[in-house]
Amino acid sequence: MCLDGRCERHAAALPADDGAHTLDRRRLLMAAATGAALTLVPVSFPQARAAAAPPGGEVSRTVTGHLETGAADFVYLPVEVPKGVQKIAVEYSYDRPAVPAGTPGNSCDIGIFDQRGTKLGGKGFRGWSGGFRTSFEISAAEATPGYLPGPIGAGTWNVVLGPYQVAPQGMDYQVKITLTYGRDGAPFAPKYPPARAKGRGRAWYRGDGHLHTVHSDGRRLPSEVAAGARAAGLDFMVSTDHNTSSSHGVWGEFAGDDLLIITGEEVTTRNGHWLALGLPAGEWIDWRYRARDDGFARFARQVRRSGGAVVPAHPYCPYVACQWKFGYDEADAVEVWNGPWTYDDESAVDTWDARLGEAVRAGKGWLPAMGNSDAHSEPQVIGLPHTVVHADELSTGAVLDGIRAGRSWIAESSAVDLAFTATAGGREAGIADTLTAKADAPVDVRLEVSGVPNGTVRFITDEGQMHQESLPASGKGTVVWRTTASLAAYVRAEVRHPMADGSPGKGNTMGPALVWGPMAALTNPIFLKRA
Repeated sequence: MCLDGRCERHAAALPADDGAHTLDRRRLLMAAATGAALTLVPVSFPQARAAAAPPGGEVSRTVTGHLETGAADFVYLPVEVPKGVQKIAVEYSYDRPAVPAGTPGNSCDIGIFDQRGTKLGGKGFRGWSGGFRTSFEISAAEATPGYLPGPIGAGTWNVVLGPYQVAPQGMDYQVKITLTYGRDGAPFAPKYPPARAKGRGRAWYRGDGHLHTVHSDGRRLPSEVAAGARAAGLDFMVSTDHNTSSSHGVWGEFAGDDLLIITGEEVTTRNGHWLALGLPAGEWIDWRYRARDDGFARFARQVRRSGGAVVPAHPYCPYVACQWKFGYDEADAVEVWNGPWTYDDESAVDTWDARLGEAVRAGKGWLPAMGNSDAHSEPQVIGLPHTVVHADELSTGAVLDGIRAGRSWIAESSAVDLAFTATAGGREAGIADTLTAKADAPVDVRLEVSGVPNGTVRFITDEGQMHQESLPASGKGTVVWRTTASLAAYVRAEVRHPMADGSPGKGNTMGPALVWGPMAALTNPIFLKRA
């Protein structure tokens, strides 16, 4: 049925006559628009055609249509798939008219669900490539990266368009669906990575928790990403392709005793992105909701039930749909440093630091920080930055436990190393620990650091920056500062590079430009509690 006349305005879709009959006009307008989704008129492939088609024979249908500004988040094109289909192939395109400066132009994602349906979080998901590809194929034996191999079951499949930017002139689109008939090939056999690597027992392990491959919008093969992680001196990495689990089944070939590969997903919604770290291999997390819905809490709980961790990514990223709008109540950690250091990372760290103060005041749990490269392609550097996690062993469970507990710090590269402690009355606490001392007892905060020539060490508490000291040209040094539990509820450390003019910067001044250099290392806090 049609709602508010929108079926004609947004969904007039005409399947071209590719050797079959043309649908009449009345059926063209039988589309349904509900909430943030719009369903178009089904595309049929007659069973008689399937029965008559020789093995390897193909039948195509082409659909054209127009979407206005304000179109639904997701547009579903049902495809009636008959029995005997061996492969489904989809091609799509859309126009890109010129738009005024400062106005978004047309951008449209694509994916597909099989005959098991499009229910939120359901079993019908068969792949997503966003706007990175203009075509894809799926068969039992293989599939385009981003898509899941498997039998082409008879029933209603749905090609999904995601028009996340529509120009003032609207968007003209075209979708071509081709079915190939015949018997299925040998089924795809996934090679999932093991959940444990050799490791060094209880130790600090370096890892990049946000990486992309050709299975979403990256240009690196999984083999190249694994090689890059090894070259960066990492002990573990997390596969987080956008909105798909398709890469999970290939990572087993590239893991080893020297590299733990953890399966995950970057869940890419219209109101921000989040990392689902440590998903069971092959598990997929839905992204089709906004902050005004209850979807995020639901799927965050799903990730945690399966042993994973929930991490909002690049919360101040200025790109369309990237800024984080879901809040942090369901988060296990937050990505405060994403790729080369920029102003949005400064904002993320400031917000995170303010939340540390809130947590101390309210006596509630605090949100650990992590940093990842989000590397997609050359020249983006894998491991810039990465998170250094204290874990009982080099396993998925132990690494995620360390991240959730905040037993970690962030480094721009494996050349940077540090040790951060606080001592009082013969007791010592490390990162994420709580040191209890008499209110006026001296607490010595100590940072040993290497790998940051002429760097600047900053000690920051709930009062702000309380101490700043420069490192020598060698980049190696020890900085000690004294406080008390009455003066500081927590202490964290930053190590900064020099300013562009070579000066150390001043963290307690204001000016028209940033007053400190790029980050080289950042720790989670040590908490101080009055006895």
